[in-house]
Amino acid sequence: MKRVLLLIIIAFWSPFVSPAATISVDANFEGGALGKIERVSETHFRCGVKGESDQDGRNRQANWYYFRVDGGKGRALIIDLVDLPGEYNYRPNRGAVTGETLPWYSEDNQRWRQIETAEYQVDTPLLRIRLTPGANRIWIAHVPPYTNRHLQRLLREFNTHPALRRQVVAKTIKGRDMILLTITDERAPDAQKKVLWLMFRQHSWEAGSSWAGEGALRFLLSADPAAVQMRRTAIFKIFPLCDPDGVARGGVRFNANGFDLNRNWDAVDETKMPEIAAQRKAILDCVDAGRRVDLFLTLHNTETSEYFQGPPDAEGRYRSLMEQFFKLLSENKTFAPSRPPRFAEATTTIDKPGRMRVIQGLYKARRLPAFLIEQMITRHPKLGRQPTPEDRKQFGADLMRAMWQTVMQ
Repeated sequence: MKRVLLLIIIAFWSPFVSPAATISVDANFEGGALGKIERVSETHFRCGVKGESDQDGRNRQANWYYFRVDGGKGRALIIDLVDLPGEYNYRPNRGAVTGETLPWYSEDNQRWRQIETAEYQVDTPLLRIRLTPGANRIWIAHVPPYTNRHLQRLLREFNTHPALRRQVVAKTIKGRDMILLTITDERAPDAQKKVLWLMFRQHSWEAGSSWAGEGALRFLLSADPAAVQMRRTAIFKIFPLCDPDGVARGGVRFNANGFDLNRNWDAVDETKMPEIAAQRKAILDCVDAGRRVDLFLTLHNTETSEYFQGPPDAEGRYRSLMEQFFKLLSENKTFAPSRPPRFAEATTTIDKPGRMRVIQGLYKARRLPAFLIEQMITRHPKLGRQPTPEDRKQFGADLMRAMWQTVMQ
């Protein structure tokens, strides 16, 4: 009788006994991005890299993925990243996700570690990730993410700093603030100060740029004697995050209307690209009011190369400035140029309007000393590994020192 009763109880409760947790993949959060998700088996997923195209449906870039996996603790997972090929400057390519661009993962969405091995299948192409999570929820990304929330927390931390002023110069297409920061010691007169402009995160996938921007801000607002002296002798004008809409939606390099924010500085349209219009106006208004621009810099990330480029200065008026800046940068362990510095071409090499980068546009408009730095996301020759957020922040501090020393020569 007892045996029969036990069997009845087991039969009754068996539908309610939980099997192993179902694994799920999701990107529905700030900065998250993933295309089609296909479940091959309980522990094997094919995940499309979402990518984005421009206003003409061209130049698809699949440079960004950022997603969460739930229910995978202690289970051997296989995740295949697919839909990688695209275009860059109207030329087809195999995509930005390769065997050299190893993914990053986190168990708390704050501290990030590199996945040290992945299988890249060239013919497909496909990047296969194998891992056994130590937590029931993990996050995976192309590079360690930096979202609007990161910047908001940083600015709250320094909200009462006397050397920091915050200005909203316009709204994005989606109504987010376009922020311009000014850092200087207001007790010192402005007349003799050098003026340095910086832009971070023109392209939303390039999160390393924002980590460097945070490092720059933390250093400039610190009690370090060098930073104190820099605030007394210079004015720093900083766009800390140039594409907040793209960062929020997990975009790549285009605004909400499909315009590349570093490819349209000769075709400014306040309706279609308010981000460029606001940034350009803020810079040129200062110049037209009689204020100097001693150095301008936009910081970017790319996959496998690291380089420094000056304005399209055919006359060479900024050659000595470029060489001095490059020399100081190259002395730091956080910058590893893969080629000598060079001036940019005067205009786009593609027979299509709206392709000028910011350094071309500002030089054409006011002959400004505008420079660009690209930093690699793959294995760094000086560091011997892929750069971490801490490495990027250190570069931000190094960059501020190099810029200031360059203009104070």
